[in-house]
Amino acid sequence: MERIGKWNVARRYEKRSLLIAVNCVAALSIFFFGYDQGVMGGVNTNRHYAETMGFGHWDEKVGLVVIDKTLLQGGIVAVYYLPGTLYGCFLGGWFGDKYGRINTIFVASIWAIVGATLQCSAQNANWMFCARVLNGIGTGILNAITPVWATETAEHTSRGQFVAIEFTLNIFGVVAAYWIEFGTSKYHIATSSFIWRFPIAFQIAPLIVLAGVVYFMPESPRWLIKMGREEEGRYILGRLRGETGEDEGKAEAEFQDIRNNVELERKTSKQQSYFAMFFGIGAGKLHTARRVQLVIWLQILQEWIGIAGITIYGPVIFTIAGISPNDRLWVAGLNDITYMLATLLCVFTLDRIGRRWTLYWGSVGQGICMFVAGGLAKATQEASEGNKKGVGGAATFFVFLFTAIFGATWLTVPWLYPAEIFPLQVRAKGNAWGVVGWSIGNGWTVLLLPTMFEKMGERSLYVFGGVNVLTILTTWAFYPETNQRTLEEMNLVFASDSWFTWEAEKNYAILKEQNPELVQAAQRGNSVIDPETGAAVRKGSLVPRNLSLDTKALANGEGSDEYVEKKL
Repeated sequence: MERIGKWNVARRYEKRSLLIAVNCVAALSIFFFGYDQGVMGGVNTNRHYAETMGFGHWDEKVGLVVIDKTLLQGGIVAVYYLPGTLYGCFLGGWFGDKYGRINTIFVASIWAIVGATLQCSAQNANWMFCARVLNGIGTGILNAITPVWATETAEHTSRGQFVAIEFTLNIFGVVAAYWIEFGTSKYHIATSSFIWRFPIAFQIAPLIVLAGVVYFMPESPRWLIKMGREEEGRYILGRLRGETGEDEGKAEAEFQDIRNNVELERKTSKQQSYFAMFFGIGAGKLHTARRVQLVIWLQILQEWIGIAGITIYGPVIFTIAGISPNDRLWVAGLNDITYMLATLLCVFTLDRIGRRWTLYWGSVGQGICMFVAGGLAKATQEASEGNKKGVGGAATFFVFLFTAIFGATWLTVPWLYPAEIFPLQVRAKGNAWGVVGWSIGNGWTVLLLPTMFEKMGERSLYVFGGVNVLTILTTWAFYPETNQRTLEEMNLVFASDSWFTWEAEKNYAILKEQNPELVQAAQRGNSVIDPETGAAVRKGSLVPRNLSLDTKALANGEGSDEYVEKKL
């Protein structure tokens, strides 16, 4: 207990107040992520930046930067993801499982500060390449660990809302980056490097705050219990859930579930490395390899449902709609604000309708928007001058509608799901695999989509519409629901040997009956009763016997300690 400092907010606050404090710090980390993503959009079009990096020149006639070396420009952006965030997420997952969530966030903040400092002071392309990679590593570490810390402290009944609020701040970061760049673009010296260096340097501010406050936050109680620091973990759980009145027993129930799952995972699986996780070596009934594939592809699909395409092709639609270059700036900024406000819808619906239905309605709405926007973009180009503005305005509306639907659905779930479904022993590493998918998806689209739009034009939007149709089928078939289930229940949800959700749900129902010791917090609410004796379970009681994820073994008594000892 002495390891929890006297200045730790868990000493002063509890329940909702403590959760708000954790949420604010996690949101600050996610804000940086959004800002860092958004800032390069404006920087890439800056005159001084393009000439300093050597990929473009200023055309006085049109008043725009002309790109001479597309590959160089795209490469500077892409190395942030590949190898930057890709390597960073692996590092963050390993460090987070070994040294804790709080230590990892602090290290990532310092790392990202160094990367941002190098970026804003870059003097040539090689310098910027190195700085982008370093900054990407810092972002990858934060992305691997922040959602895990958030989900491990949140209550299972409001976990989705907890993370959705953070991703509202993520898009606020994108909006902040856009409008800061809009402001610096009005700087009186058009050739000044201040116009692009200041927006990049601004991201250092939230990173300094994050590094300064994170050690005042409570460590994940689940990580503490996994590491054998049960007294600390139990204390923090008590502060997070409350110990009196209606809340009495909640923390104890959750504590017992976590302890039992730690023992179950220790008996069931021997995996620890990324290699073992990817190929399922030693995973047993935890089926970790399946979970890895699910989160990687969920993040890749997030990019291919159209958000990356709209980011690139949206300005083209604005142009053919007859919107002037100056007006395009505030139209794009307004679209970002709409995007941010739409994320608030997810805050209020994600824990009500669940992850699967959130993805369903998002895919349907986004698919319709893609098909209609593609048709209207084509119609706008062929329309007469008198009709072009009206048809183009309709196309612009569907760009706005797409980003709003995406913000309310597919923005959050692919980041929440990986932080929910992995076993505690490798949860940070598991979430890192989701960031791998995001890195691949982003790197892939950044490099491929410019060529795709050059060759296919507005027909590319039909491809995205088709991918949205595909995601409805994949979500229905392969992604089990996690809503209103504790993190400890996920091992039961994924224990089935079948990939299909309907088989997973059947197997889950059987295991829940056979392993009541693993779902006390979810089933019994405030009471913690030993299923064998009916007596109240005391803090520090022994781990229940006969825990297993094999329904047949349990039915035959093969999960018992006596059976295991005989086999040995």
